Amino acid sequence: MRGLKAYTKYLNHHLSILCRNNKIDSIDLRILHELQQFGKISNVDLAGRVGLSPSPCLSRVRALEQKGIIDRYVALVKPDRVGLLINVFIQVTLERQVEKVMETFEAKMEAYPEVMECYLMTGNSDYLIRLLVSDIKTLEAFIVQKLSTIDGVLNIQSSFALKQVKYKTELPINSD
Repeated sequence: MRGLKAYTKYLNHHLSILCRNNKIDSIDLRILHELQQFGKISNVDLAGRVGLSPSPCLSRVRALEQKGIIDRYVALVKPDRVGLLINVFIQVTLERQVEKVMETFEAKMEAYPEVMECYLMTGNSDYLIRLLVSDIKTLEAFIVQKLSTIDGVLNIQSSFALKQVKYKTELPINSD
C-alpha cells in the first residue's frame, strides 16, 4: 500500500507540473472531465456543470483545443455490434532494434486499420499491438500476409482476450 501512496503522490506532482506548463486550472480540468464523459454536451450545459457562463466556457474549450490538450471528438462504437468479435494482443519481437526497422514497423502498424493500439515496450518483446478482427480467418490473414512479412520481425506471439473486464477512454485526471 505504501508503494501505491508514493505512486499517487508522484502522479499528482506531475499533473500539477503539467497544469502549470499548459496553464490549465481546476475549471479546465472540470471541463475536460465533463467532455470526456459527455462529448456531445452542449456548451450551455457544460457551462452550467462547471460553474461558468457560456461565453467564457466556450473560450476555455477552444483554448484547450488550440493547445492540443483536446485532441479530437469521437463516437465510441461497440465492436461486437459491428462484427468485430475477436480482441487479440500480439507481442512482436524484432531481429534488432534499429531505427529504420522500427520506423518501418511503426509505419505499417499505422497503416493497418485492424490495429487499434501499438506500443513500443520494455521487457521480452519489442512491441505490443491490439487487434480487433471479425474472425480467426481474418486474424490468420493479418499474421501471415501482413505482420510476418514486415522486414525485421523475428517472433510473433498472440493472446486472445476472453472477456473485457474494464475499458475506459476517460483519462484519470483529478478536477478537485
